[in-house]
Order: sequence, then C-alpha cells, then structure tokens
Amino acid sequence: MRVFQNFGLYAAYRNRFDLLAACEDTFSERIACFIRDGFGTAHRLVPPLDKRQDVFFTNADDEHGQRMWARQHGLKCQATLEEILLAQIEAHQSEVFYNLDPVRFPSSFLAKLPGCVKKSIAWRAAPSHGSDFRAYSLVVCNFPSILSQMTRDGCRTAYFSPAHDPLLNPFSQNADRPIDVAFVGGYSRHHQRRGKLLEVISEASGRFKCELYLNQSRSTRLAESFFGRMLPLEAYRRPRNIRRIAQEPVFGVELLSVLSRAKIVLNGAIDMAGEDRGNMRCFEALGCRSLLLTDEGKYPEGMVNNQTMVTYKDPNDAWAAIERILSDWPRYEKVATDGYAMIASNYSKQKQWERFVSLVG
Repeated sequence: MRVFQNFGLYAAYRNRFDLLAACEDTFSERIACFIRDGFGTAHRLVPPLDKRQDVFFTNADDEHGQRMWARQHGLKCQATLEEILLAQIEAHQSEVFYNLDPVRFPSSFLAKLPGCVKKSIAWRAAPSHGSDFRAYSLVVCNFPSILSQMTRDGCRTAYFSPAHDPLLNPFSQNADRPIDVAFVGGYSRHHQRRGKLLEVISEASGRFKCELYLNQSRSTRLAESFFGRMLPLEAYRRPRNIRRIAQEPVFGVELLSVLSRAKIVLNGAIDMAGEDRGNMRCFEALGCRSLLLTDEGKYPEGMVNNQTMVTYKDPNDAWAAIERILSDWPRYEKVATDGYAMIASNYSKQKQWERFVSLVG
C-alpha cells in the first residue's frame, strides 16, 4: 500500500521551521529536518518515520520546500502549489491520500487526483465552517462529537487516534523537573475558558514556579504593542498577571524539552471542544512523563483521573489540585509514570499504523 501523507505547516510554527531548515538544499533534507524537530509527531504515521519508500510525506503549504521538489523534478517555475502536490502524488503512484489539511484541500480537490489514488482520508478535529469533505472516503479524528457532526453533514467517518512517538522516550527519562507547572498553547479573546484558567494560575505564580508559553493572535500582539496601547483594543489584551510571566511560544523539540522539565503540564480544552477531550497536548505531556492536569470531560481509553492523569472542574479547582499534587509529589509522580506507560503501550505507533491499514481496508 503506497500512502501519501500531507501534513501542512501550523502558521505559528512556520518561522521556526524556516530557520531550522535554512541550510537544507533539497526537498528530502527539508522534510528530514521537519521530522527531526518533532512537530505534530503524534499524527505522523510509522512509515515516514521509518523512511519506507511506500509512504511519501510532505507539507503542501510549505512553498519553499515544495518548489525545491518541483525544481528537482523538472516542473515549470510557474507551477502552483496545487499542481506540485498533484505531481508528487502521481510521481509516487500513491494509492491512499491521507490529508491533515482538508480545509485547504476539500472535496473539490479530490476530483483532480490522479487515477492511482483509490482511497482518500481526511483528518479533521475542529468545526469546519461550511467546508465540504463529503468526497473523502473517510473523515477521521479522535473527537466523537465532531465525527457525529461530520456524519450528519454526509461524510463517512471513523475514529482514529494520535499516537505516542518513540521520539519522546528520551524526554520521559528526565528526572530533573525544576518547573512546577507549565502551560504551552494558544491564547486569544476566543479562549475564554482557557483565559480564566491562566488568570488563576498567574495570580498565584509567586508560590510555585509556573511558566506559560503562549502563542498570541496578531490582534493580541498589536493590542499589547507600544502603539496598540493607544488604541481601544482592551478586549484583545491579556491580563497583567498573565503578561508578567508569559513567554514566547515553543514548538517541536523545544516544546518537548519544556514539558520534560515540568512536574505538572496544565491543559485546558478550547471552547469549541464540547465534552470531548484528547488533544495533542495530552499525548505530548503523557509521553514526556509529566503529570497531565487537565479539565474534566470524555477522554480516550486509558486516560483516567487519578490513575494516569488528574482532572479539574474549574480554574479554582485546578489551583487546589496543583497545591495538592506538589505537596505530595512522590505519590503523583507515580501517576505520571503510569500515564507514560499507558500512552507508550496503548497508543504506540505500530498500533496507530495497524488501525490506519484497517481503515483503508
């Protein structure tokens, strides 16, 4: 089975990746750099990591890398990114198109796929705002409520989970954890539930070492700039206590390094998640053997309160949990260790690949 996997670059990660790959001269070197950095590693299938020839991996929105491939394969310099992607699929003779960026490549794109493609699978774990994915053979993710909505919209759906990457194993061995509480994620005026949580944590950060690595929206950056402070943009500014301890966002191995130095990794679902839980941070935190402290909800199998992680009801309850955990760390370190053992076993890359093969059928 020949699989083509399109990942797509997260906008906030693009600058970091361009710097990391600045000295790479070929498409394959640039992709290898991306894989080494570990961004979004839970979604990459086993074969790309094993460098198997039956799987082709790319970021179709990485213009620099895609044009590297185009030059190396004799495409005209005016070729669009879509034309380059289609040429890659045809050159690889891919039988399965696995797309993690379906908003950019919805149903209308599938009609242009070469005849070698027999199945098309889209990962989508967020509301789609009118995008059409009905032409895909399957739409997959690990959020049942989103799958239910996709089914109502006329899509064929199936449950499919991220996985634990062995890349995280060295980070799990870190015994020196000087950070008491770490949070890594996005922050904007749309993250109301998350914002209240971070306010509680930041206000009490004097008692423990808390580190927040926040990816801000452009509106927030403008509102907090020198000139932005003179504009009526209060709704976009972060509370003072959050600004005081917030640091720049981290990605890839830098993110994993932060998680591996933290006793507690704080997680909060964004407002659109409903009751479903199991975002990427859960897999990364557990994979780094940090104690995952996360909000109540419906979690994937194996993620169990006080057994492999700890849950909280609201921001005040989260702070009470932090005090309880840090006052009895040896007990909760065992919970973190059990969480790591669970994720490494139950959500291995091999099991993820076997599930993918079964879905393709």
